[in-house]
Amino acid sequence: MRITGQKPVSGVQGRGSKKRSGSAGDAFAPDMGEESAPMAATTNSGGIQSMDALLSLQEVDEEPERRRKATRHGHTLLDGLEAIQADLLGGAVSADRLEALAHQVSTQVESGDPEVDSILREVELRVKVELAKVGRFID
Repeated sequence: MRITGQKPVSGVQGRGSKKRSGSAGDAFAPDMGEESAPMAATTNSGGIQSMDALLSLQEVDEEPERRRKATRHGHTLLDGLEAIQADLLGGAVSADRLEALAHQVSTQVESGDPEVDSILREVELRVKVELAKVGRFID
């Protein structure tokens, strides 16, 4: 579709052509009504609230990470025990595997949860017993 000519739009008036009624003194004035009581001063406690939020986030986020780390440590020890069991069934225990397991059991990890820590100590004890059976004694 092609537009060939432009027709001016008629009937539209601009702001200047608008008729004004009243005089300049009739400007808007709000109804003040009664005398209003002064408002109490407010204090800005946003800084304190944000600091509390940061501290609580730091406190909350640390525990699950410690628990995950302790869980990984326990799974690594159990996997090492399974590998030694497979080696024993095969007839020869790998010295490298024993060394790696001895190193893993020497580092203790705390989760912060007494039940998880108790289970970890039991797994570590079992690893030490199995290492002692094959001649690797750990303090």
